Amino acid sequence: MGIKKLKIGNIELENNLILAPMAGVTDLPFRMITKKYGNPGLVCNEMVSSKAILFQDEKTLKMLHCEKEKRPISMQIFGSDPEVMGKAAKIVSEIADIVDINMGCPAPKVVKNGDGSRILLDLNLAKEIICAVVKNATKPVTLKIRKGWDKEHIVAKDLAKIAEECGISAIAVHGRTRDEFYSGKADWKIIQQVKDSVRIPVIGNGDIQREEDAKKMFEETGCDGIMIGRGTLGNPWIFARIYHYLEKGEKLPDLTVKEKFRVIQEHFQLLLEEKGEYTATREIRKHVAWYIKGMKNATVMREAINKVESKEAFEQILCEYFGYESNIV
Repeated sequence: MGIKKLKIGNIELENNLILAPMAGVTDLPFRMITKKYGNPGLVCNEMVSSKAILFQDEKTLKMLHCEKEKRPISMQIFGSDPEVMGKAAKIVSEIADIVDINMGCPAPKVVKNGDGSRILLDLNLAKEIICAVVKNATKPVTLKIRKGWDKEHIVAKDLAKIAEECGISAIAVHGRTRDEFYSGKADWKIIQQVKDSVRIPVIGNGDIQREEDAKKMFEETGCDGIMIGRGTLGNPWIFARIYHYLEKGEKLPDLTVKEKFRVIQEHFQLLLEEKGEYTATREIRKHVAWYIKGMKNATVMREAINKVESKEAFEQILCEYFGYESNIV
């Protein structure tokens, strides 16, 4: 129980640690940083709208950019129209190694359109969507779900069985209902129940912040792999730490301040190359806040970074805070 290779359809992952898809976070720069310093077996992009893919929306298509990225990569699509989801899956299959269906997003703007976790209230629709995606995709298809909509609608086990029947290659389960969003404690028992209900790989998700959490999830649920989302924020090397801990029984030393400084610079450089100065200087703000959490004078630094609007200003503030010279080109 622990680190192992994981097969999803015809794709074999080097290890069973997976970066969860997170809107506004798991773009190309973040995935590249995570792969370099964490080396998870699989990374997932930010979820993209199936309708936007069909409409060839320029912003959406840029979110599918993955050139020069280490494989494999999973691309997550969302939507509640089976026909549209099927067509989008066919398009995404040309780019991704794995196509993932989102039936877990709790965001109000997603749910109000009947997408994401809203589908958990209609298992017949869920089945139609899954079958349409599997039929049209030319790559393995996975599904990400929550425990259910609320405590009166716990559907993870039933939906997992439906997914398996439709040809899903693996399922990721977040141990909270939509009603809970990210509050309270994730229910890992539901992950174990899903694992006991199906033969396809089951990936556990929710509340993995430290090495010990990963070990505990494997032991308590028997899951085939673990997926980490919020635990990677400011901590993309968490996968390497978990890998080492589960394999060696000891923890890696924390990153030095200088190492963290270099990672932030590298992350910013990737953002500059991918999105340009205007967007990069704004998107790096949240990442810096996560990277420096718990460090001395972090609040003052966050306030300063949130006003940054140029590459030069960012460099100056970052170097002053860390006390090192920049190597951003």
